[in-house]
Amino acid sequence: MSTTADKNLVAIFQACQKSFVAVGIFSGVANLLMLVPAFFMLNVYDKAVGNNSLATLWVLSAITAFLFLMLFFMEAVRSRVLVLVSSRLDKMLAPLLYDLTFKNAVLVGGRRASNQPLVDLNGLRQFVTGNGIFAFFDAPWLPIYIWVLFVFHPLLGWMGVLASVVFFAIAVMNQKRSAPPLESAGEVARQCNYDVQRNLRNAEAVSAMGMLPALRLRWRNRQDEMLSMQEKASGTAGTFSAGIKTLRIAIQSSAIAAGAFLVLKQEISPGMLIAGSILIGRALAPVESAVGAWKGFVDAKGQYDRIKKVLSNVVAAPNKTSLPPISGNILAKSATIVPPGSRKPTISGASFDIPSGAVCMISGPSGAGKSTLVRGLLGLWPTQMGELRIDGIETSKFNREEVGPQLGYLPQAIELLEGTVSENIARFSEVDSAAVIEAAKDAGLHEFILSLVNGYDTDLGNPGGELSPGQQQRLALARAIYKYPKVVVLDEPNSNLDDVGEAALRSVVQRLKEVKSTVIIVSHRTNILPLADFLIMLSAGRVVDFGETKEVVARMQAQQNTKQHALTNANKTEKSGNSGVVGPRDLTVPVNHRSKERDNGN
Repeated sequence: MSTTADKNLVAIFQACQKSFVAVGIFSGVANLLMLVPAFFMLNVYDKAVGNNSLATLWVLSAITAFLFLMLFFMEAVRSRVLVLVSSRLDKMLAPLLYDLTFKNAVLVGGRRASNQPLVDLNGLRQFVTGNGIFAFFDAPWLPIYIWVLFVFHPLLGWMGVLASVVFFAIAVMNQKRSAPPLESAGEVARQCNYDVQRNLRNAEAVSAMGMLPALRLRWRNRQDEMLSMQEKASGTAGTFSAGIKTLRIAIQSSAIAAGAFLVLKQEISPGMLIAGSILIGRALAPVESAVGAWKGFVDAKGQYDRIKKVLSNVVAAPNKTSLPPISGNILAKSATIVPPGSRKPTISGASFDIPSGAVCMISGPSGAGKSTLVRGLLGLWPTQMGELRIDGIETSKFNREEVGPQLGYLPQAIELLEGTVSENIARFSEVDSAAVIEAAKDAGLHEFILSLVNGYDTDLGNPGGELSPGQQQRLALARAIYKYPKVVVLDEPNSNLDDVGEAALRSVVQRLKEVKSTVIIVSHRTNILPLADFLIMLSAGRVVDFGETKEVVARMQAQQNTKQHALTNANKTEKSGNSGVVGPRDLTVPVNHRSKERDNGN
């Protein structure tokens, strides 16, 4: 049974089927015209020279020149058709692979994000437009050349058959010997490139802490491993290529010797001697070309297989009915979230209910699962068990293009995109200048943006468009609140902000409350706490407390007071030498027990 990937690729290549058929037809005509040199030599020797006829020579030359023009036309047209096929494959596959690349980046949280599918598509396109693919279209015409050799003389025909069998055997041996190390070398090269890109993103830390020599050594070891594999594969392929080239020349010389023998025996004419030598060379040319281009074949196969693997993740999306604008009510019922590629849940049994227009703060120690919960809230990571809904709809089921403008997101890792300031704030949609300026003012950036080289039209990728981490965070904040989405998620929004930025952030949250946006804030800092209507406390992937901010803070303070009181009593007991009273280590048991009871009650 065909897989989804098979069906997708088959459908795409079927759309190009007519073009491939046309290339096959043009290749057939071109290969027939490849017989022209042989028959030209045959008639020149047997008719023009044999009859001492200059007129015959002129006619043969004129006809041959015309046929060569036809050959040029056929070769040019089939090359042009393959270029068009390459472009069509790109237009049909590239948008899908582009979306899947981003989808995969979302699933892995950016840790293993890669544009390899798009690189593979470019490589496959280049193979389609290269000379190596012509071997596939030319090889089927080998029997025609062999048949013509048999017409000349059976000895020449059998020489052609034997040479073809030997050449194909060499091609198979070349594939078996060189393909595995080439594939391994390609995998190591891809991993090496990924590591270099990741290291470059941390260039400042690497340089400041003197890590470059160690990283260079790791890179050099990987590079040497890759070079060793490539040298082995390329050496093998080069040996086979040199052998097959030498063998072709030897076979052509043998054909001349055999033809001369047949001429002396008066079994063929002198023209057939020359024509037979040309035909054997032409018959073996596609096989020789295939061996020489074998690395390209291996690379193309690997690219095809990787694209097929990516496409295997494509699930036919059902037609989604357009939904009314969201109001922002967020409901979790025993939600469990497992990061993609992991088996252990990061969030387990989370339950809470955040009404529309409320501000909710998520707090907890590092590693508690705050960012995972945020990704679940935004529908980036699906829930494995339980429910996580916005307005009663599972967050991962939304049409992203439809719900995206209604959501605002400020991630921890800030990286602005290539484009102008206004394009970044407007999320690269049609720029609404008034809304862009309003968002920049709310984020406290308007005056700063005006001071840039070209103001709101400053290209962030050009000199004069460099921003500090705090400025980048505030610009990303402006992007998140552009046109006041109904749900805004801010993950550590004040990690890079100074006092002015903190004040701007508080102003933004207050403004979002005024327009009835639901705001989720992940933060360790307490200066935003007075703006929060609700508070979620996370610990080890569980919601240990949830409720109105004042109530949760009161419970936390009561727990802290109880713990402090118990510790004080324990210290007094230790000083008095009374070992019969409970020690400090045991005091965490009732505290956690109460937290667990609240968790089970959510």
